Amino acid sequence: MTLSPALLDFFLERTGQEVTGDTPVGGGCINDTIQVSLQDGSRYFVKQNKISLRDMFEKEATGLQLLADATGETGEIRIPEVTGLTEDHESGQAFLILSFVDEGRRSGDFDRRFGSALAVLHRHTTRQYGLDHDNYIGSLPQKNDRRETWNSFFMECRLEPQFAMAREQGFFNGTARQSLERLGKNLPELLPEEPPSLLHGDLWGGNYLCDNENRPVLIDPAVYYGHREAELAFTTLFGGFGREFYSGYEESWPLQPGFAERRDIYNLYPLLVHVNLFGGMYVSQTESILRRY
Repeated sequence: MTLSPALLDFFLERTGQEVTGDTPVGGGCINDTIQVSLQDGSRYFVKQNKISLRDMFEKEATGLQLLADATGETGEIRIPEVTGLTEDHESGQAFLILSFVDEGRRSGDFDRRFGSALAVLHRHTTRQYGLDHDNYIGSLPQKNDRRETWNSFFMECRLEPQFAMAREQGFFNGTARQSLERLGKNLPELLPEEPPSLLHGDLWGGNYLCDNENRPVLIDPAVYYGHREAELAFTTLFGGFGREFYSGYEESWPLQPGFAERRDIYNLYPLLVHVNLFGGMYVSQTESILRRY
């Protein structure tokens, strides 16, 4: 493919190196992705999308830096380095440039170390739930207004915005709305309060890698400070995490009793996100959970 002149200029100005090769990389469902090689043999991972979505790249870069700052103390989890952002007004494209990760095969105690390292990440806490800016989960806006309690944050900044978006698309009826309101009233009795933890925010099996040094790598974050159980619940929704991952987490920071009974409540958020991104195939699963509470 032909690279944007703005992207070629970016690498030359930033690194002093000319681009010698570019290869499309699969796996992205929102952005076009490219591996770019330079004269000195270094490689970069480039995400490309419309300039109108540049803010999505900016928020992703900020989230990656927040995770890097938190995980850099131990190095147990790797975060791709943000090289920069640029745009090409002629083509109408924006670009996020990251360090390239050579993938390896999970071996040995990878899962246990990953779980333990995630628990360490979650020990980075703050006083309020949320973040100092909104960002995105996938391509959808994610509201991060700060709240003093998890229950108010979960309802007002997670469930209600996504539910409203789904209603606008014609999903769900008044009965589902009543079920959501009932759940909101019951949340204080259902979910335990804990200090807000730094979360990846979109941690499913497709958003982590194993590098060639057998280290877990977190990618595509939707960072905020939230309840760590919400992160753990999300990892169970679509699979992709071994049993030893959860053992490693619990050994480092045990969850409160009853997590299995609370898991589906937390997963209402990613399910609503999937309703809005992919359509009605997730509606019945969401409604089933709402009816139970």
